Amino acid sequence: MTVKEQIDRLRAELHRHNYQYYVLNNPEISDKEFDNLMRELQELEQAHPEYADQNSPTMRVGSDLSKDFRQIKHKYPMLSLGNTYSEADVADFYDRVRRGLNEDFEICCELKYDGASISLTYENGQLAYAVTRGDGEKGDDVTDNVKTIRSIPLVLQGDYPPRFEIRGEILMPWTVFEELNREREAREEPLFANPRNAASGTLKLQNSSVVASRKLDAYLYYLLGEQLPSDGHYENLQVAAGWGFKISTHMKKAHSLEDIMDYIKYWDTERKTLPVATDGIVLKVNSLRQQQLLGYTAKSPRWAIAYKFQAERACTRLDKVTYQVGRTGAVTPVANLDPVLLAGTIVKRASLHNADIIEGLDLHLGDMVYVEKGGEIIPKITGVDKAARGLHTGEKVKFITRCPECGSPLIRYEGEAAHYCTNETDCPPQLKGKIEHFISRRAMNIDGLGPETVDAFYQAGLIHDAADLYGLTVADITRMDRMGVRSANNILRSIDNSRNVPYERVLFALGIRFVGESVAKTIARSFTDIDKLASATLEELKATNDIGDKIAESIVNYFDKPANRQLVDRLRQAGLQFSRNETEETPHSDKLSGLSIVISGVFRHHSRDEYKELIERNGGKNAGSISSKTSFILAGENMGPKKLEDARKKGIRIMSEDEFLAMLQEQ
Repeated sequence: MTVKEQIDRLRAELHRHNYQYYVLNNPEISDKEFDNLMRELQELEQAHPEYADQNSPTMRVGSDLSKDFRQIKHKYPMLSLGNTYSEADVADFYDRVRRGLNEDFEICCELKYDGASISLTYENGQLAYAVTRGDGEKGDDVTDNVKTIRSIPLVLQGDYPPRFEIRGEILMPWTVFEELNREREAREEPLFANPRNAASGTLKLQNSSVVASRKLDAYLYYLLGEQLPSDGHYENLQVAAGWGFKISTHMKKAHSLEDIMDYIKYWDTERKTLPVATDGIVLKVNSLRQQQLLGYTAKSPRWAIAYKFQAERACTRLDKVTYQVGRTGAVTPVANLDPVLLAGTIVKRASLHNADIIEGLDLHLGDMVYVEKGGEIIPKITGVDKAARGLHTGEKVKFITRCPECGSPLIRYEGEAAHYCTNETDCPPQLKGKIEHFISRRAMNIDGLGPETVDAFYQAGLIHDAADLYGLTVADITRMDRMGVRSANNILRSIDNSRNVPYERVLFALGIRFVGESVAKTIARSFTDIDKLASATLEELKATNDIGDKIAESIVNYFDKPANRQLVDRLRQAGLQFSRNETEETPHSDKLSGLSIVISGVFRHHSRDEYKELIERNGGKNAGSISSKTSFILAGENMGPKKLEDARKKGIRIMSEDEFLAMLQEQ
């Protein structure tokens, strides 16, 4: 067998196993056997680059490269569906279809999956490109990211048309969503509100290797093209399932309004058991010919409608309130509940946010509380059934006064809702949280370490703060469970690489309260080494652009503490960058000083990140959204329509990249 034949055989075999595992949920081989086949293919492809194929199974691991998304015009506009929450409106829709057709018809009933809409185009049996909904007329090309989703076939099987489009929904399963939010919560990063937002945000990441790690899924629900198998929408999707697509098995054809209502009633309850989020039912006239006869309004098809489920609410008992301590010392109260099924998951806990929320709810232990997932969001307590209070109701919930981890007094700063533990130097969750923040991707980017590893190293006495990382040895790491020499070397290599992380990110990594990424950049430009920053007075800090009283006071307080100064000295001795280098400081001007600039669109000369850097180096401020303070918009091709409309309404100047570059070059 030739090398080319071996590669082709492995690719075909891996494509088939992907389909068996991710679409049919019927794996034929173990994960280890699959990984061995993948490794064999990777080695052959690396040794023989002349046989490269962009749709090889090895492409699903994603890429570390970042690039701007280009926009592609939809061949068929992606219109939104008309929504209703009323069964009466469903009956009206059915009657309109009956009157419009004046002939027999079938309705295809489908679950409305709550994710990110996607359009996939296949040419000669291979995925050509994947495009988001965008504005309905054009969308972002996210092909590289979609290739990491294993339930989407890269190469088809069977007898398929030479070119067609199939649409569906990119989804994040509940289990993946909950794990992702647990990780973000541990790092004190903002939580995703729901799986839809998480899936959509993941799909638009520039780093497709991160997309691959998020384990997205997809269901496909609509086929378009010139040479489709039949006139039946339902029938076409059944055929498409044979080509390798993941098609919902819960579709059903209805022949009467009663059939439709039975379907709605059934899934209003059963959807809670599904592994992915759904928010309603989609009803479509099944015949493509009849769809054409009914046509479209300006915004949506007349042959389809979406019935949306009501927000889920459940009543359960409040057993107790516990408290979590984050890296900043913020103490968050958590309601511990009798387990209750809500929107597809068993809910046992819900955040109570702060002392004011607890007081406003008038919570007592043993209360029957209402828990809601409006739009499938993270559980929250929305009320108390005070009429249910009786003998089993306990004492009123009062916010604690001491840290649950170290016993230190709590403090509430003026103007803030949260309470904080005052023991920054010895409170275990704060210490571990600061290390987790330090190693995070946007800070020092140290791979191989996560919350569990940090906790294990901390418990073993290997690390007490971030500086201890730079004293770790292979022997230290390999004595930990499930840590071999290879893992140890990878961790130490990543720690060593972090010595090259620029000054502004090291400042962010220190975890100084209120000093986020953008503030760290501002500080690094004004105080070009750590000694200048450490000795800066409150007045000098407040004289810096974008540094207000709160940030200035936090920086002064940080360096007033001997333990923090000692940590910085130890990190300096470990070789970290605590000053800006010449490359970072030049070119530099104040041509954009005092200007707030919004970037939108796709650019030809530089990437978005490069333009952001140019703005900052020339004294300007990058703004994420348009406001009355926006000076102008730096606009590339395909500027977002909403931003364009907003800019015109507010009379804000729109500047092309050529005009912008010319402005920077002016004397």
